[in-house]
Amino acid sequence: MFKPARILVPTDFSKFSDTALKSAIDIATQFNSKIYLLHVIDKGLQQSISDYSMSPEVMVRFKSDSFKVSNEQLEQEVNRISKSKKFEVSFSIKEGIPYEVILEEQQANKIDLIVIASHGRTGMMKHLIGSVAEKVMRGAKCPVLLVKA
Repeated sequence: MFKPARILVPTDFSKFSDTALKSAIDIATQFNSKIYLLHVIDKGLQQSISDYSMSPEVMVRFKSDSFKVSNEQLEQEVNRISKSKKFEVSFSIKEGIPYEVILEEQQANKIDLIVIASHGRTGMMKHLIGSVAEKVMRGAKCPVLLVKA
């Protein structure tokens, strides 16, 4: 029987990511697994914004604010989970191309299972950037649970 010890849950703070996290919590509860929450600040998106309308100073502030807000949201999520569950949860914020960072984290933390939402961004951005979940599924070296959202 497959018993994941380390579960990676990428989040973009959408309702879809919340659904994936709930599934990961159920699995972690059953197998006493550690959950690794990961938020990726998309470097490509920031660069395109910078190239077209923001000064370097504004971009630096934007990036700093993105890390600060993401950190606060992840801390709230971890506190909420930790109050009701008895397994370990850690989180990190990285900058880069989301699917690449997710796959790097999988290798670095020896992840047994990635739990990811089938959808994240909505609207036109989803179609311009491509499906992170699909790229993760193709490149992962461990099982991936795709949570339909």
